Amino acid sequence: MPLSLALTMGDPAGCGPSISGAAWQALHRESGAAFYLIGDPKLVRGAPVQVIASPAEASGVFARALPVIALPNVPPVAPGVPDAAAAPAIVRAIELAVADALEGRASGVVTNPINKALLYGTGFRFPGHTEFVAHLCEQAGHAVSPVMMLTGGGLRVALATIHMPHAAVPAALGDGRLERIARAVHTSLIRDFGIARPRLAFSGLNPHAGEDGTIGREEVEIINPAAHRLQADGIDISLARPGDTVFAEALSGAYDAVIAMTHDQGLIPVKTLDFWGGVNSTLGLPIVRTSPDHGTAYDAAAAGTSRPDSLIAALRLAAEFAANRMKPYA
Repeated sequence: MPLSLALTMGDPAGCGPSISGAAWQALHRESGAAFYLIGDPKLVRGAPVQVIASPAEASGVFARALPVIALPNVPPVAPGVPDAAAAPAIVRAIELAVADALEGRASGVVTNPINKALLYGTGFRFPGHTEFVAHLCEQAGHAVSPVMMLTGGGLRVALATIHMPHAAVPAALGDGRLERIARAVHTSLIRDFGIARPRLAFSGLNPHAGEDGTIGREEVEIINPAAHRLQADGIDISLARPGDTVFAEALSGAYDAVIAMTHDQGLIPVKTLDFWGGVNSTLGLPIVRTSPDHGTAYDAAAAGTSRPDSLIAALRLAAEFAANRMKPYA
C-alpha cells in the first residue's frame, strides 16, 4: 500500500475538525492524496470516520472514510471555545505525525492550525509550528535548515525574516542567512517542485532596491554580495530586485521563486492573489511539511463557516512533494 500523509488535529476548538472533514470530502476520490488524521474521531465533522490502529491502514480506508488514529485524553471542546486542557494532546499529535514521517510510516506531515499561547502551559516555547517541527527533526538526529515558503496565486515566496520588527531586519540578513535560505529554496524547487533549473530572485529591502545605495545600503552591502557568491556556485539568482515589481516579474515567468526580505513583503502579494488557498511549506527539513496559511479561526469554527480551501491546497502540495521525492534526485 502507498504511504499516506499524516494530518494533525490542530486546536480542536478551532477550524481543524471541520476543515479536515471537508478536505476528505474534496480529496477522497483523488489518487495519491490519501491522508489520516491524528486526533479525536468524535470531533470530526462533515465526513465519515474510521478509526485505524496504524498509518499502514490509512490508504486502504481513505476512499470510503477519513482514517483517524485516535488520540487519548482529548477533552470535549466546543467550537470556538479554546481550552488549555487540550494543549498536551495538540502537542502530542504533532510529535506523532513527525515521528511517523521520520520513520517512514507517513509520506509527509500536514499541520492544522494551533494557538501557540494555549500551549505555553505545557512547556511549549517555540515561536510556531515551523520551529517545533524543526526541533523534533533535530532531536531525531537530522540536520535541518528550516525556511518558510508561501505558495498561492501563482507565486512561490520564501521569507528571509519572519516575525521580527523591521528595525531588526538589516542585522538579521547577514551572517550567511541569505545564502542558506537561497540554497534551501534552490534544492526544494528541484526536489519538491520538480523544476530542473530553478530561477530565483532576491527582493530588495529598500524602495527601488536601494537605487545603488542612495536609498539605503543593504542591497549594496548585504543582498547583492550574497547573490554574487551564489551565482559563483552555479545558482541562478538575481541581484536585489525592487519589491514593487519582482512579484509581477515572477508571475510573468521570469522567476520560479522570490526570496522576500520581510514577512509582510512576501505575504502581501500571496494573500492578495489567493487569500483563501495559500499554503505554508517548511523547506530544509528531512520530511515533507505543509500547512494552511491561516490560524485557528475560532469565530468561523463557532459559526460553522470555516473554509477548507487552504488545507486542501496544503494536502495536495504535500502529496506533490512526496511524489517528487520518490524520483531520482542528484
